Formats: sequence, C-alpha cells, structure tokens
Amino acid sequence: KMVNENGCGQEIGSPEPQGPGRGAARWGPQHAGARALANLYTPGKRCQEWISVVLCFSLMAFNFIHLLAYFHLGHAWYILLGIVAGILSADFASGIVHWGADTWGSVDLPIFGKAFIRPFREHHIDPTAITRHDFIETNGDNCMLTIIPLANMAFNFLTLSPAEIYHNYPWYCYVFALAIFVTLTNQIHKWSHTYFGLPRWVVFLQDCHIILPRKHHRVHHVSPHETYFCITTGWLNYPLEKLGFWRNLEDLIQGLTGEKPRADDLKWAHKVK
Repeated sequence: KMVNENGCGQEIGSPEPQGPGRGAARWGPQHAGARALANLYTPGKRCQEWISVVLCFSLMAFNFIHLLAYFHLGHAWYILLGIVAGILSADFASGIVHWGADTWGSVDLPIFGKAFIRPFREHHIDPTAITRHDFIETNGDNCMLTIIPLANMAFNFLTLSPAEIYHNYPWYCYVFALAIFVTLTNQIHKWSHTYFGLPRWVVFLQDCHIILPRKHHRVHHVSPHETYFCITTGWLNYPLEKLGFWRNLEDLIQGLTGEKPRADDLKWAHKVK
C-alpha cells in the first residue's frame, strides 16, 4: 500500500510474501527474520552501548557548563543561528545514515553488519521492536557518533584562551546543538513509533513538528522504505523528496557498482524460517 503523509493510501500490490512462506507473519516480533535479527544482539554490543552513553553524557555535561560560563549576550543571534543550523545538520545526517544503512550493505558484513546494520533490518520487519528497547540500546550507537566532536570541544575549553573561546563560541554552539540532536535522534525515532504513554511535552513537540511527528514518519514505513529517511525532525524530508535526492543518489551508485538498493533488506523481509 502506498501511503501519503495524511494517512491516505492506495493499494499497489499484494503485501503478502509469495511462495512457500505465504501466510507466515509479514511483520512484527513473530516474523522469522525479526526473531533471527533480535538474537544477534550480543553482550559485547551491549557493553559498547553502555560505554558510549556514559562518555557522551559526561562530555555533554562538561561542555554545557563551559558554554554557560562563557556565554555573552553579544553572541545571541549567532547562537540562535548555530542552533538552527545544528538541528538541520543533524536531520540531514540522520537521513544519510538511515538511507545508507537501509539501502546498502548486509548483516553478514564482518563486525559492522551485526553491530550497526542489524537494527535497521530488524526495524523494518518489526517496527515496534524499538519501543521495547531500553534507553541504552536505543541511544548507544548515536552516543558513540558524538563522542569525538564533544571530546574535541572539551579539549578546546581546557586549552584555549578566553579570547579564543569567545571568538569560536558560535561554532561551539553549532557543534553542541548538532551533538545533542544526533544523540537524541533514535530516542525521537522511538517516540515516533510510540502511540501510548508518551509524556505530554513530547506529544506537544511532535504536534508542533519540532521533533519527528508520528504521522510524518509513517510515510517511510511503506514498503520498500525508499523515502523520508530523515528522522530527527523530518524537516528536510519533503524538500529532499521533491528534489529526488535519494532516488538520484541510488541510481548513481547502482550505475557505478551494479549493486541493487535494499536487496539485503528485502531478503530479511521475505525470511520465513
């Protein structure tokens, strides 16, 4: 079924798998592929997520304290501009990562496949699995991505002079906003799949489209999952779709490599045992 952002849709083909697996669970936790992918979550992966979360939030607190200490009203407009630019950059980055992991690669890739591509494959055949993940599993990988820029910012606060920090302050605000929204992207994504028990302030932010709204994200979850990849705020989804950004990028890569987009994703979707 093809669904637009308002929830309207039209049938374009049978959603049921064909062949001997016909009649098996098409999606959800009982799907054979979903069960197999969930079983690939390892203690080593859990340890990596814990370390990433602790380091990320420690660095975030350190940098926030120093940003407050060096705050100056003369930077007000630059700070606002940096925050908006950071949010837009985070939204675009979420789209690039989401598109790349959804579209290319395989769970069978050494180390990277099971650790980072596996959750994307699981999510398409069991979209509610993310709502059953705790804070560590939900946010561990995104926290890992922000450790290096946050550590670099902390190093600058410790080693640069006050004059140099004053000069670079708008840039630090941009990096900090980018880091916050990258860190929270998967939590925001989780909220977009949660229809009961959300705090009122989260629903308010979704309704105002400050973070990814639930109805907006449904567009991506129409098979074959080929559009609306930005999952932080979703602000860039419509313009990128109108530009044909993802489609043109896929055509370019397929033309250069011969690889078919989403081949591994479809393989897991049709797994029946």
